[in-house]
Amino acid sequence: MPAVELKSVSKSFSGKPAVTDLDMLVPRGCVFGFIGPNGSGKTTTLRMILRIIAQDQGSVSVLGETGGRSDNDAVGYLPEERGLYKKMRVKDVLRFHLALKNRAAALADAKRSLERLGLGDRLGAKVESLSKGMAQKLQFLVAVAHEPALAILDEPLSGLDPLGAELLEGEIRDLSRRGCTVLLSTHDMASAERMCDRVFMIHKGRAVMSGTLLEIRERHGSGGFIVETPLPDEALKKIEGVAHVAVAEGRRFIEARPGVPGHELLQRLCAAGPVSHFAAATPSLRDIFFELAGFDPQEPR
Repeated sequence: MPAVELKSVSKSFSGKPAVTDLDMLVPRGCVFGFIGPNGSGKTTTLRMILRIIAQDQGSVSVLGETGGRSDNDAVGYLPEERGLYKKMRVKDVLRFHLALKNRAAALADAKRSLERLGLGDRLGAKVESLSKGMAQKLQFLVAVAHEPALAILDEPLSGLDPLGAELLEGEIRDLSRRGCTVLLSTHDMASAERMCDRVFMIHKGRAVMSGTLLEIRERHGSGGFIVETPLPDEALKKIEGVAHVAVAEGRRFIEARPGVPGHELLQRLCAAGPVSHFAAATPSLRDIFFELAGFDPQEPR
């Protein structure tokens, strides 16, 4: 039984579609990356999963349940828009939220998690005295301290410096190792690539990509190769089988025409001149994201 399953889900606001015929399955026990450009329908989808709003069509199943609310003891939620009681002390914030989830006995474990996140000396401090990064760590801990079966995290690394982000990534991985399913919504493609077992992309309210990183790279690979040769671009473009030549991040890329295998292209390159390096160009999740979203990172914004 999946942790989350959406079947043919649609939602519109004032007649304008936000999500259309969406199918999504989140397996239990994985870190599931939910990505997409701004306005793609991610927030609407998360709110339907949490029963904050109802879908117009289709079905939403959360931990095997298709009705009722998702704000129960088995679900933890970190919203993108943070909300902590600023006048409360850190230890009281933890105690309060654990009591709401009927997990008051987990306070000692929560305090140990604060130590790991570098906040062990802030238990008596008021929330308003915390830096943005500290408050973000506390908000994360509030969402997961009760050991949920499903943690829905919306931009969990927002506002964190590199060290803070690394610490929080470690906590998220640890959650997954303990059996929690993590639904991670993020714009940070690098962290999604590092952390996620599976990735799902939504664009303009529709699913456009789903699978493991290996499956996605194989599916969206461009047939490109990184090449090092003294041959000029014009000479490379004249070689049979070469569709395109480009330079990015200091490296030269060659895209093969459909049906031209890499070994044949290499033979033709070597026949034209010396080649010191030739390797398949593995697309990053960021590259695939930009391609599917129709965004050229080289164009001025």
